[in-house]
Amino acid sequence: MSEPQHTRVLVVDDHEVFSEALELLLGRQPDLQLVGSARDADEAMALLFHEPDVVLMDLDMPGVNGIEATRRIREVVPAAKVVLLTGIQRPDVIADALAAGACGYVPKTRAVDELMDVIRRAAAGEIVMPEGDLAAVLERLRGARADTGEAALERLTPRETEILSALAAGSTANEIAASLGISALTVQSHMKSILAKLGVHSKIEAVTLAWRHGLAGTGAPV
Repeated sequence: MSEPQHTRVLVVDDHEVFSEALELLLGRQPDLQLVGSARDADEAMALLFHEPDVVLMDLDMPGVNGIEATRRIREVVPAAKVVLLTGIQRPDVIADALAAGACGYVPKTRAVDELMDVIRRAAAGEIVMPEGDLAAVLERLRGARADTGEAALERLTPRETEILSALAAGSTANEIAASLGISALTVQSHMKSILAKLGVHSKIEAVTLAWRHGLAGTGAPV
């Protein structure tokens, strides 16, 4: 019998007490595996050979900040889901984090045990952020539109644009399939084509691009 798969987690935070609390709690989760703990971006980069599934990243670190560290980590491990831990809840900062490849952020005021659910949601491909912040972040992203991104979106077929818009509005693949009268496998096939045409590695990046160009309203995070 094969062993159950674990979600590999890397913690990057220079606050020792907070990191130790996270490490202890992660050690008690049967489905999560701590693969490393770093105090700054350089230490985090040295631990990427573990190929973490989820990285919990402190935004405000000495030296390279969490946004730039996120960009560097995603270049090495494109599939990694990076969640920023921060006390700074400004829309411009969060928008910059998403643009760098983060899948969301969590205020540091949240209880440490709540982060276990955040890790699972991020690993499942969700964009993680308080819903009350979503509208402001969307507006910031739309204000930073890039011509290259717009040109990439124009390469999508009408059906692909419809599916990406629905994803960006918060619909699941099954919900999209039901509304369009197609199978979930067909939706996944369209999604692979969308990722290839946009030159991105994940649904999160595609949705962020869609948000930047006003392709969806302010629905719930996916």
